[in-house]
Amino acid sequence: MTDWRKLPPLSALRAFSAFAQASGLEEAGAKIGVTHAAISQQIRALESHMGLALVERGGRRLGLTAEGRRLAESLHASFSAISSTIEDLTGADAARVLRITTTSTFAAGWLLPRLADFRARYPGIDLVIDPTAAARDIGREADLGVRYGKGDWAGLVARRVLRSSIVVVASPKLVPEGAAFSLADLEKLPWLQELGTSEATAFLDKHGLQRAFGAGMTSMPGSLLLDAARDGQGVAIAVRIFVEADLAAGRLRLLHEDRGGEGYFLVTRPGLLRPSLQLFCDWLLKQAAAA
Repeated sequence: MTDWRKLPPLSALRAFSAFAQASGLEEAGAKIGVTHAAISQQIRALESHMGLALVERGGRRLGLTAEGRRLAESLHASFSAISSTIEDLTGADAARVLRITTTSTFAAGWLLPRLADFRARYPGIDLVIDPTAAARDIGREADLGVRYGKGDWAGLVARRVLRSSIVVVASPKLVPEGAAFSLADLEKLPWLQELGTSEATAFLDKHGLQRAFGAGMTSMPGSLLLDAARDGQGVAIAVRIFVEADLAAGRLRLLHEDRGGEGYFLVTRPGLLRPSLQLFCDWLLKQAAAA
């Protein structure tokens, strides 16, 4: 529990944080609308309150001590979080760019072909699409995500967009059509894996398989994975909906399918969403329902 009586005055913390992010006292004062003398006075009052030297005053330019840098980092994170929350609650950031994180496969195979419709409906909303296998921090590094899984991410709100099983596929160049095949045969084949994930390794472990000597694993961006699989360079794991056309055309052969409750989910943080984010979520879910 916070002991408010032991905390330094907010005005002193604000002045010190502004100084830590500025090139000097004058710039810090301009940031918060006070004189450079007022900034200096607030910093000295903060040092007196804490009994610590936060600023090094020996050189021509003022710098931060080790304790000062530590406090500055904490204040920057805290004031940024407060500012973001206030903007969300008041709608002041309604025009801020929307940051969307998803896999490169989902972005290329499902989202981008539909994005022109969103652009036509809402031309004033700016978007950043971050196609990555990394799990971005929703609310900090991204406004929303579209993730594959069972929808059970702690602390986040997940709504299903697509349901699709996981499949193991390979080109007929690597595994000819009609040739007898079993899971054990996967141990002898080269594998492809999306960079930043462990999907192929996890699949082999799940089924008690071990790659044979000489059966290499190649990791690459997701945007290249299926092209490499079609070329016969290795076995790949994919969400079935994104390889249906390849399976139907014979460019890829289905080697195994894991059916479960997985799918792609729209993921946001709990609470009220700012207007532009709510519009995008509503649009995405309507597109999914019509698919």
